[in-house]
Amino acid sequence: MPAWRVRDFHDDDLDQAIRIWDQSRETGEPVFSAAEVVSIARAGHPAVVAVVQQEVVGMAVAKVEGDRAWLALFALDARWRNRGIGSALLAELEKKLRSIGAHRITSLVPEGAAGFRAMVNSGYRPRTDLTYFEKVEELDPADFDVLEHLGGMLLPPGRWAALAGMQREKDVIERRVVLPISHTDQAERHGVLPPKAIVLFGPPGTGKTSFAKAIASRLNWPFVELFPSRLAASSPDGLATSLREVFAELEELDDLVLFIDEVEEIAGTRTTPAAGPAHGVTNELLKLIPGFREHDHRLLVCATNSVSSLDPAFLRPGRFDYIIPVGPPDPPARRAIWSRYLGPARDNVDLDVLVERTELFTPADIEFAARQGAQAAFERDVLHEDRELATTDEYLKAIADTRPTLTSGAIADFEQDIEAYTRL
Repeated sequence: MPAWRVRDFHDDDLDQAIRIWDQSRETGEPVFSAAEVVSIARAGHPAVVAVVQQEVVGMAVAKVEGDRAWLALFALDARWRNRGIGSALLAELEKKLRSIGAHRITSLVPEGAAGFRAMVNSGYRPRTDLTYFEKVEELDPADFDVLEHLGGMLLPPGRWAALAGMQREKDVIERRVVLPISHTDQAERHGVLPPKAIVLFGPPGTGKTSFAKAIASRLNWPFVELFPSRLAASSPDGLATSLREVFAELEELDDLVLFIDEVEEIAGTRTTPAAGPAHGVTNELLKLIPGFREHDHRLLVCATNSVSSLDPAFLRPGRFDYIIPVGPPDPPARRAIWSRYLGPARDNVDLDVLVERTELFTPADIEFAARQGAQAAFERDVLHEDRELATTDEYLKAIADTRPTLTSGAIADFEQDIEAYTRL
């Protein structure tokens, strides 16, 4: 049987090391990727290999952080297992770690993987009281820089499911927007083009911003919100120039949900060029949208409280695929929203009464009233030692003290806008 020996890792071992790393994937994807392992070894962290003649048959690499070392790779050629090589690799690696002050060595290894037995034999003890969590960011570092500069973010999953109520709007957006984007093969088979731009319109506070963020969360795309007022202040050459510069920066992102709230500020109806700088800004935005639409994995979401004030050229089908109303919550939606914010008090109140008394309330209004009712019960508990949860009467008082965002006139105007502008 050929003799084996353990020595330091050399750059010339790289090709064989990658082969060893590939073998370590037999029982699942390793915690550290091949690129990470190579980077760690080349950065001078302890790395040793076992060789038979000139062939690398095993490798162990550790990443040192203070007095702790993470075992980034422990792999053995399947032909050379159960011969003591694994224990020898660990012993040599541990000696190097002790010499630089690393006294706590940790590893994440699937049961049955190469090195599992060697670690047990070498005195390592499994921790069964821990759960391994992992979150994989899809963005490149350069994308993070662009997002940070623009104030964007990658939203956590779950926002779509967390939207309480608003089932009519959710159904429309799900079918028209989310499904064609997330099921491109089926969409292509049926000749359905994924939307590139939509308008959400409706009274203030009905959740247009929440829908835009929920779409980004559902698609797992970065979310960037443009604020016209900030754009106006960010460039000495004016809003139109600032808008053009931001769209140029957005070209660096592969995936994107771009949100512009109160878009009427930069896309209002044009009269004549003499109408002021707003005319040039609207023209600039109209020129930028077609270029934005040329990219896949991009969605522009514009929101407005006054769709009738938008320039007709802005709304035409060539620029926006859908114009979707987002109205006040109907009774089933109000019930779902109340249920979400009532928490443990839900079984202590008459939910039907709360739904009936909040007809013109937006989701934000209901949230405010629910918090006020809970605050009243909290103060009663602390000040008077009355531990009963919030009651129907306390929530009704909170409702009475809340000024609804909507009026009957605003609802009438919204219904007219639905007839005149909706495109689904």
